[in-house]
Amino acid sequence: MRLLITGICGFAGSSLAESLLQRRQGLSITGIDNLARPGSEGNRGRLRKLGISVVHGDLRAASDFEALPPADWVIDAAANPSVLAGVQGGGTSRQLFENNLAGLVNVLEYAKAHKAGLLLLSSSRVYSIPALAALPLRDCGIRFQLDGSAGLPPGVTARGIGPGFSTAAPVSLYGATKLASEALALEWGEAFGFPVWIVRCGVLAGAGQFGTPAQGIFSYWINAHLRKRPLRYIGFGGAGRQVRDALHPRDLAALLDAQMAAGREGGQRLYTAGGGTENAMSLAELTAWCDARFGPHAPEADSRERPYDVPWVAMDSREAERDFGWRMQTPLGAILDEIAAHAREHPGWLEMSGL
Repeated sequence: MRLLITGICGFAGSSLAESLLQRRQGLSITGIDNLARPGSEGNRGRLRKLGISVVHGDLRAASDFEALPPADWVIDAAANPSVLAGVQGGGTSRQLFENNLAGLVNVLEYAKAHKAGLLLLSSSRVYSIPALAALPLRDCGIRFQLDGSAGLPPGVTARGIGPGFSTAAPVSLYGATKLASEALALEWGEAFGFPVWIVRCGVLAGAGQFGTPAQGIFSYWINAHLRKRPLRYIGFGGAGRQVRDALHPRDLAALLDAQMAAGREGGQRLYTAGGGTENAMSLAELTAWCDARFGPHAPEADSRERPYDVPWVAMDSREAERDFGWRMQTPLGAILDEIAAHAREHPGWLEMSGL
């Protein structure tokens, strides 16, 4: 099978490429990346040693697709992943649109031309910010906990947030580009007869993730704590009670592999995948884990509120389990151990990540 991965030199793209090579016999992978992010060059060298062809190109340029060989499937892992993109750092709002949405049209046209299936990586941040802020939560001191005693809103279960949760605006500029990408991908697939799968992912985390707050909070926090860099609990009383779930890319690769193997036509095409409540942790809990591993280092309390911050997100993956027999396999402790080992082995990782 021939596979094209966009954004292949990022954490998600490179990790998926490695994992899928291990899972599938006879898999041939080509990747395209603009190499704009710090650390991308290192990933390109590592991927080439695995026999993966990496093309330096820009998804916004249709001509850059002309040199790409045909593929049977495309994994679109290219995006500016920061929820603050276009508003606070990370480029302008126009650049966010061009990177996350305009570039997707060239990916869709490539899939159309080659009748290639598309696996679109989407995000938990397509969900309505007011709806997320209104989730019934208990303050448990060191974390927020979902409180279902009075009932939960549509699309939410005790295991987390599913595909049916509200996507009403505002969702952030970043979230809007991902939500629009989902709609475009489904329409292109329907109009031109190629299969599309969409996965709204929780926080991807693991060794080798670029250590920035916007792209990998677990990696950033562990690396910064180990190096005794300044850390802050921003918003929600400045106590670090906000919660996220973590998903290892090799677990995501298992789901994508199952979707590529599925011969089903029609039916549900959009799924959520994440660590869920069992792989979820607050910043305060993560700090306590780091304190036990590296020694104490107290973050600064900063109670100011930011417009796109939300208190609690964990993904309910039951529908992916039901349809593909898929379950998250890598527990949170193993993910954190892996990141910590990598952080010790790479003392300059934050600098390499652009911080």
